[in-house]
Amino acid sequence: MRICLIFAMRAEAQPLIDSLGLKEQEGFFSPLPCKYLSPALSKREGEVQCCEPLLGRGWGGVVLNGVSHDRDLIGCEAAAVTTQAAIMKLQPDLVISVGTCGGWQRYGARVGQTYIADGVMFHDRRVPGDNEWDTQGLGNYPVWEGSWRVAEALGLPMGKVTTGSSFDLSPGEEALIDANGGRLKEMEGAAVAFVCSLYKVPVMLVKAVTNLRDAEEEDIDSFHENLKRASLSLRETLVKIIEKLS
Repeated sequence: MRICLIFAMRAEAQPLIDSLGLKEQEGFFSPLPCKYLSPALSKREGEVQCCEPLLGRGWGGVVLNGVSHDRDLIGCEAAAVTTQAAIMKLQPDLVISVGTCGGWQRYGARVGQTYIADGVMFHDRRVPGDNEWDTQGLGNYPVWEGSWRVAEALGLPMGKVTTGSSFDLSPGEEALIDANGGRLKEMEGAAVAFVCSLYKVPVMLVKAVTNLRDAEEEDIDSFHENLKRASLSLRETLVKIIEKLS
């Protein structure tokens, strides 16, 4: 199985990049800003801590959205462009949308916890009209059927991921999330799943919690510390997932 991991923020991917000694392949997606990282062609034994199945024939690599104005490209548009480019050039058997998210402590979320999605939808596309447009707006794209087996095997919780184009939430958006069983809020997953649905490529979502939506607002220093913690959790989980799939 050829697996492609798609991240929005480099900080989310950096622990995995460092552990596997991944190197950027310059110009791979030119002229697009997205970046492709794969194992170095040669490395000294013991130079990096690596997981051999990740570096074998089943490896599709890590893809980042890239940078604009000195900041990581986040959000649905960048995620959609990156996913299409990755599918066309890498031809993966499975795309995994990886990243951080917000959660709700009333539903059991805690900072640093990694989840596998059991569903994914948009929460900020309000389209007046008939039920068909409303259905299209929400998306509710299918996730890879193997997601449940992997979550059970690794003892990971599952939850529905909802995607919007803003970090904050309006009261109406939060109500829509609750009404549809959303448990994790982020900014890329449904866009990745939408493109995968067009190309009929299975998609899996792996998300780690950085902030709790129903807790006291945290300062920026706390957020960055939580981001490091969640990114390390993602690395540990991803190595286990791909070892199992390989």
